Amino acid sequence: MAEFNNKAMYKLSYGLFVCTAVRGEKKNGCIINTAVQVASDPNRISIAVNKANYTHDMIKDTGLCNISVISKEASFDLFKHFGFQSGKDVDKFDTSFPASSYETAENGIPYITAATNAYFSLKVEKEVDLGSHTLFICEPTFMTVLSDSPSCTYEFYQSNIKPKPEKVGTTPKGETIWKCLICGYEYVGEDMPDDFICPICKHGKDDFEKIIR
Repeated sequence: MAEFNNKAMYKLSYGLFVCTAVRGEKKNGCIINTAVQVASDPNRISIAVNKANYTHDMIKDTGLCNISVISKEASFDLFKHFGFQSGKDVDKFDTSFPASSYETAENGIPYITAATNAYFSLKVEKEVDLGSHTLFICEPTFMTVLSDSPSCTYEFYQSNIKPKPEKVGTTPKGETIWKCLICGYEYVGEDMPDDFICPICKHGKDDFEKIIR
């Protein structure tokens, strides 16, 4: 009998997207890996957003968001900017993110133009509580193609964009590393906070294994 193996998660296919929202004067965005067409007549798109993301609450309150499809032209900086920091603590649309890299859609929400190939303006119709995430079933109110560059898949990100972790033996002797079993992200430190959330795949401490190098 085959054993339960979390690494099977690596075999699922994902795209990568910047999900943006506006609430009042606050603009924000986060990286998500789940946005799919779930019906064609009428056309409906579902997105799953982690409840730990500040963008999640903004979507729940306003019922609106934009999804920018990340292309293979993206650099790691785009993922760091929208995935490695929280909108609770920083303004992701301040001067650290060039104004030339995004525009504002008719729904008043920014969409990313740099290293993306399409965007969708979405209006939430239904919500499904999935525990760690909320599944939003949305009506696309606008969509357009921005470039012909191929979409960035999760596998492409892991193989070609994400910086490679240090090889075993190059870290200081005895250093403790917690490695995410889902995406491979590595947290360095003897103890990992119980409420730690992986900045890449948004999984919690339970999906990390402790490694001592």
